[in-house]
Amino acid sequence: MRFTICSEIFKEWPLSKAFTYARQAGYEAMEIAPFTLAPLVTDVDAARRRDIRQMAADAGIAISGIHWVLAYTQGMHVNHPDATQRTAASDYLAAAVEFCADLGGTHMIFGSPQRRGIQPGVSPEQAADWTLETFRNATRVAEERNVIICMEPLSPAETNFLITAADAIALAKRMESPAFKIMLDVKAMLSESTPLPDIVRASKGEFAYFHANDKNLKGPGFGEVDFKPIASVLKEVGYTGHVSVEVFNFDEGPEVIAIKSRETLREAFGE
Repeated sequence: MRFTICSEIFKEWPLSKAFTYARQAGYEAMEIAPFTLAPLVTDVDAARRRDIRQMAADAGIAISGIHWVLAYTQGMHVNHPDATQRTAASDYLAAAVEFCADLGGTHMIFGSPQRRGIQPGVSPEQAADWTLETFRNATRVAEERNVIICMEPLSPAETNFLITAADAIALAKRMESPAFKIMLDVKAMLSESTPLPDIVRASKGEFAYFHANDKNLKGPGFGEVDFKPIASVLKEVGYTGHVSVEVFNFDEGPEVIAIKSRETLREAFGE
């Protein structure tokens, strides 16, 4: 497994400094939140993309991919009754895949709860159909650019669509593409009634990415979650991808978050 950290933890830092510090803290990759670079991925030109990729290489760290894909966007929604919002989202998602690949990333994580919630009068079945339609072109681009789009199950507190791993797997299977899978997030799994290890086992072969965090919105080691059983079940199912630290509460500051989270994962995984 490759231990990774999300870039918004360092959002006030120059990116080169963030890459260097993350590598020194023991991370092998960084997951980029595009909004920390520009309002839209389309605002980041080819030269800047090359520069970012080179900065990461110079720091000895990989870029695993991107997340928060539709954060702060306007007029985009993956299953809205308004077709213009779905078309705008479709075009932007394809551009985001290109952006991810240009940075050297291999995974595009799609959470974006505000841009996927089922709208009044829309059935879950229709929402699923429209979501697949919206992602169709981005998936074709992902196949061409060797990127995997990972749908992220989120808790009912965040959205009303794809709130369990089983829901996300069912949707992903309908796309019938190796470039369209799901990912698992500790915080989100803890909102399900099924025990977390059982969710991981049931998702074997279907998830291509993993977020490590705590139900208190902080990083590993900052709450009550024991990561040793999580490490054990990931090894059990043969997962060899990224284990990425994603937090939403930055009270402790980037240095403490990065170091303590990495130490917790190092201990849990028996490194």
